[in-house]
Amino acid sequence: MTPSVGIAKHDGAALTPEQLLRHAEQAMNAAKSTGTGAIRLYDESMDAEAQRRFALDAQLKHALERGEFTVHYQPQLDLASGELYACEALLRWKSARLGPVFPDEFIPLAEENGYILDIGAWVLEQACRDAVTWSERDLSIRGVAVNVSVLQFIQPGFAPLVRDTLARTGLEPGSLELEITESLLAADTQSAVATLTALKAIGVRLSIDDFGTGYSSLSQLKHFPIDRIKIDRAFIRDLHTDSQDAAITDAIIAMAGSLGLRVLAEGVETEEHLERLMAAGCDEIQGYWLGRPQPAEALLEDLERIDALLDRLHRGVRATPIARAS
Repeated sequence: MTPSVGIAKHDGAALTPEQLLRHAEQAMNAAKSTGTGAIRLYDESMDAEAQRRFALDAQLKHALERGEFTVHYQPQLDLASGELYACEALLRWKSARLGPVFPDEFIPLAEENGYILDIGAWVLEQACRDAVTWSERDLSIRGVAVNVSVLQFIQPGFAPLVRDTLARTGLEPGSLELEITESLLAADTQSAVATLTALKAIGVRLSIDDFGTGYSSLSQLKHFPIDRIKIDRAFIRDLHTDSQDAAITDAIIAMAGSLGLRVLAEGVETEEHLERLMAAGCDEIQGYWLGRPQPAEALLEDLERIDALLDRLHRGVRATPIARAS
């Protein structure tokens, strides 16, 4: 067992015992948020953090019914064919009261409070409907990848939910990819395999997201009915300058190939990244070099620029990368 400790000191101010205990609890929550085995001393900034969290929770509770969520899509490129074959669906929230809220801030809160079940079901359906539209327009983008939260994945009715959503929207099962986190698979291997097997029986594709940052072992990996591994952007950022990142990336690509899995590299931002990944035998890429996440209609309007970028790549002409988002 590893403790998370919060400490509050009485500094002579007019604090009641209840206030002192509340400060200690706020410090403990801050310690928990940084990981196990952490110790935090209370400071006044934690009051602002607590107020922000309270405001987020109050607005997040009704954000779905208010229509404040949108789904943005980031294209994925098959390096062998040179075609965009799918997009990853990414949730965005613009609160009427709080303005834009980053996913790293609201998604953990939605998972903690259970809101992610309804939100995740909505994202899945919206992504499937948009993918059907792409197919009807005869675009090369035929598939969509949707992230699955831990809370969604462990629900007994998750596989039936996916099957019903596909039937309702008319999307072919093979056009949907569900992205599962590596740490989730490591938590309960037997249960995870059962759920993944049920999803594979439906016909959807499965991938492990952020591979290399979790805790699953290679002996576990061989039991999972996975189609694709996504290399975390942390290994791609300094790929062309950090020999250790390059070695890890090469090892993941080689291992996946020996297991018959495809490999997608996230966070590809420069042509140097691209060239290094192509030399290593990576199958697919995703990142700002190709295009930033954007709403479905904006993505379709951006396809002409992406086609020109890929044409320059095919002819060996260097292109200017898309600027990193602030």
